[in-house]
Amino acid sequence: MSAESLAEPRPSSEFLTGVRESVPIVLAVVPFGLLFGALAVEHGLSLFQAVLMSATIYAGASQMVGIELFNANVAPWVVVLSIVSVNFRHVLYSATIGRYLGHWTPLQRGLGFFFLVDPQFAETERRAETHRPLTFAWYMGVALPVYACWVIETWLGAVFGRFIPDAREFGLDFILPIYFLAMVMSFRKRPLWLAVVGVSAIASIVSYRTIGSPWHVPIGALAGVMLGAAVVPAATEEDRH
Repeated sequence: MSAESLAEPRPSSEFLTGVRESVPIVLAVVPFGLLFGALAVEHGLSLFQAVLMSATIYAGASQMVGIELFNANVAPWVVVLSIVSVNFRHVLYSATIGRYLGHWTPLQRGLGFFFLVDPQFAETERRAETHRPLTFAWYMGVALPVYACWVIETWLGAVFGRFIPDAREFGLDFILPIYFLAMVMSFRKRPLWLAVVGVSAIASIVSYRTIGSPWHVPIGALAGVMLGAAVVPAATEEDRH
């Protein structure tokens, strides 16, 4: 066996590793996908529209915002801008992991960024922290099962959600904040974690009270990013001296 084959893991092995690591994410996505499908039908979307939205937009939080606004008396550009606002965090995600993808082809990067949802970002960051190679095969091994599960669960929720009088009566709408809290807590050992989370939370709460939803999402994210950008270079400069 050559030294190159030892250094470079096989794509099939990497893909299967990604699939195994996707199992906890898939289990976590199940209730959220069912919830979206049920709420989409409740808000007037057809089965086809709900599944198409999950298959093309593939961003749970912004999809929730979209179905809330579709039946509201608001201009279409407000709906689009609101969805872009909630999805702004994905721009930050792509900027963060983009530094690891220099060896990917443009097509691979394009596919990778399409599948870059919240759990995919968290898994990618964890893999990078352990200094394991970020291969395209591993990435897709994580991404494809989660994507397939999201679309299938949306379909199931849309089909059977009509039998649930009100999904909120079961507290299912609380799944989203619990999910994001768990993801944030997974990074709690990082430097400045508490400061960044605290500043983001305060900025988000103040924005929600003064400006309203969904603008509190990007404003809270930008506040945390600005704190990190201001403190980390200063700390690095002190270490040099």
